[in-house]
Amino acid sequence: MIKSCIPRSLTFLLFCSVFLQKKKKKMKEQKLMAEECDSPAPKKRKAEKKSSDVNTDTEQIKETPEQREGAFSNFRISQNTISLLQARGVSYLFDIQVKTFNSVYDGKDVIGQARTGTGKTFSFAVPLVEKLQGAGDDRGRGRAPTVLVLTPTRELAIQVARDFKDITRKLSVTCFYGGSSYNPQLEAIRNGIDILVGTPGRIRDHLQNNKLDLSQLKHVVLDEVDQMLDMGFAEQVEEILSVSYKKDAEEKPQTLLFSATCPAWVYEVAKKYMRSQCIHVDLIGKKTQKAATTVEHLAIACHWSQRASVIGDVIQVYSGSHGRTIVFCETKREATELSMNTSIKQSAQTLHGDIPQKQREITLKGFRSGTFEVLVATNVAARGLDIPEVDLVIQCSPPNDVESYIHRSGRTGRAGRTGICICFYQRKEESQLKFVEQKAGITFKRVGVPTANDIIQSSSKDAVRFLDSVPAVAVGYFREAAQELIEQRGAVEALAAALAHISGATSLEQRSLINSVNSFQGFTTMIMSCSQEMHNIGYAWRGLKEQLGEEVDQHIQRMTFLKGKKGVCFDVPASKAKEIQDKWQDGRRWQLSVATELPEMEQSMRQSSERTSGGFGGGRGRRSFGFRGNNSSGGRRGRGGPQKRSFSQAFSY
Repeated sequence: MIKSCIPRSLTFLLFCSVFLQKKKKKMKEQKLMAEECDSPAPKKRKAEKKSSDVNTDTEQIKETPEQREGAFSNFRISQNTISLLQARGVSYLFDIQVKTFNSVYDGKDVIGQARTGTGKTFSFAVPLVEKLQGAGDDRGRGRAPTVLVLTPTRELAIQVARDFKDITRKLSVTCFYGGSSYNPQLEAIRNGIDILVGTPGRIRDHLQNNKLDLSQLKHVVLDEVDQMLDMGFAEQVEEILSVSYKKDAEEKPQTLLFSATCPAWVYEVAKKYMRSQCIHVDLIGKKTQKAATTVEHLAIACHWSQRASVIGDVIQVYSGSHGRTIVFCETKREATELSMNTSIKQSAQTLHGDIPQKQREITLKGFRSGTFEVLVATNVAARGLDIPEVDLVIQCSPPNDVESYIHRSGRTGRAGRTGICICFYQRKEESQLKFVEQKAGITFKRVGVPTANDIIQSSSKDAVRFLDSVPAVAVGYFREAAQELIEQRGAVEALAAALAHISGATSLEQRSLINSVNSFQGFTTMIMSCSQEMHNIGYAWRGLKEQLGEEVDQHIQRMTFLKGKKGVCFDVPASKAKEIQDKWQDGRRWQLSVATELPEMEQSMRQSSERTSGGFGGGRGRRSFGFRGNNSSGGRRGRGGPQKRSFSQAFSY
C-alpha cells in the first residue's frame, strides 16, 4: 500500500533540524523565565503556584472506596509481605481478594469466581503464605508439601509459582511441569517443599515413581478449574487428589476452586468433595456481562483468505509500533504461518504446544520484557497469564465456546487498565458472533477494516516518537544542511515529508470499509443519507441517477441499507469518488458523504449483499461478489469442539 520516495539520510537530516529549532525555542523561553524571576512579583506568583500544586497533589492522592476497603491494615498481613506486595506494584487488595481473604486464611473451602484480570491468584496466594509463615511448622530437609496448586497449562503454573515466590522469602516454592528436566525437581523434593505448583501430568509422574509425597497436604487449589477438566486432565486430577482425599480421613485438606467461568457441573462436584460449609464468592453472579468491563469489544467482518493482510493493518492502527498485541489462532499451523507473515511489521513470535518448553518460556519472557511486540498463540496463552500492558487482543475467528472468548479477551484490560479485543468473523459466522454476545453479555461494535487514512494517522504518531531516539550528538553534524533545507522548503513541509517517509506513508491506496477482499482494494465507501425511511433499495438508485446520470450504475458496488433504512452505503472506485462528490448537490432529501468508519447496516440486507451486487431493484443483473456460499468451507475447521467430561468423574471414590 505504501512506497518510499525520500532518502533516509534526508529524513535523519530533517529530524535533526527540528531538534535544533526546538532547542533554540527552549533557550529563549528559559531566558524569558530568568528575567521574570528577577522581579518580586513573579517569585510570589511562583510560590503561590507551588502551594497550589501541593494542594492539588493532596486532592489527587485521596483514597477511593476500593482502596479503603482493600487497605492492607484491614487484613492479617505481615509487614514483610506488605513490602513484597508493594514491590510488585500492589498497594491494596482487589475486590475478589477482599471477599476471599478471611475465608481462605481461616481454612474454609472456597469457590471463587471473578472476571479475568481481577487478581484471582493473589486471592489464595497471600492468605496461604501468611497462614503458613505464621504456623511455624517444621522446615526440615525432605519435608512434604503442605500446599498443592494445580493449573491446566505449564505457562500458568510458572506464573502462579512466580507470584508465590514474589511474596515470600521464608517458604520453599517449587514448580513442576512437563517438558522440563526431572533432576531439578527431584532435588527440590529431597530439599523439602512447602508450596508445590504444577500441571497434573508431571505431578502424577512423580507420584507413580514414588518420588513425591502428597499425604501431608493441608491446602489444595485448583486454578482455572473448568479448563483443567475440559483439557482431558480428569483422570490425572483424580489420581493426584485421591492421595489426600481419603474417605476415612478425619480431616480433608482445605479446597479452593478459582476460575473466571464456572459451569454448573463445577458446583455439582463441589458438593461431593468439599465441606458442607463451603464459601461461594461470585463477583459475576447474574450480571449480564461476564467478560472484563475494562475491555472494548470490536468485530471485523473479513474473509479468511484476507485475514493475514488485514491483521497487520489492525495491529498498526489499534496498537502501533510500540504496543503489545496477542493474536489467538485456532490451530498451531495458523499461528506459525501468521507469525511469519510479512503483513505484520512489528516483531512477532509464536507460542503453541509443539514448541519446546524451554523456548516457550523464553518467548513469554521476551514478550513480557518488550523484546518483541506481537505474540501469535493458540489457547496456551488464553488462561490466567498476567502479561502487563497488553494493548490489543485479536481473535482470528469466533471461538468454539463463550468461555474461551472471555479468557482470551481477558489478556488485555487487566488490573484496572483498559484494552481492546477484536474478533474477526466471516459473514456466515454472524450467528455465532451473536451467540457470544448473548452468553458473554457484551455487544460487539462492528468496525470496518482500517482505511489508508487510519494507517497513516497511526504511523505518523509512531514516527513522531522516533524523534526522541535521535542522539543529541548527531545534531551538530547535520545542522548546516538542515538549515539550508528549511530555508528552501520551509520547516513544516520538510518535516511533513520526513514524517511521511519514516512512517512509509508516501503512496496511499484506499480500501473498502464493507469488503476486505483484494478485489476491493482501491475502493472508497460512501454513505447516502435519506430524510425518510426507504421501502426498497431501488429508491436510493433513483436518487443517485437523478443527479449523477444512468452511467453511475457501472461504478457502484454492494449497495446496502443503513440501519433503520434511512440511507444506504456503497463502494465506488477511489478514482471516481472525487468526481461523484463534485457532481453531487446535497438537498433536503438526500445527503452524500465519504464514510470514515463502518456505518451500522441492516442485518438482513448486510447478509444479502454478501451474495449480490449493488443492483437491488435498479434494473441490473445480479452478480456474485466477495465471499463464497455455504458449500465452501474456506479452510475453516468444524465447530463441534471437544466434548466436556463430567467433572464428577474426577472425585468419585
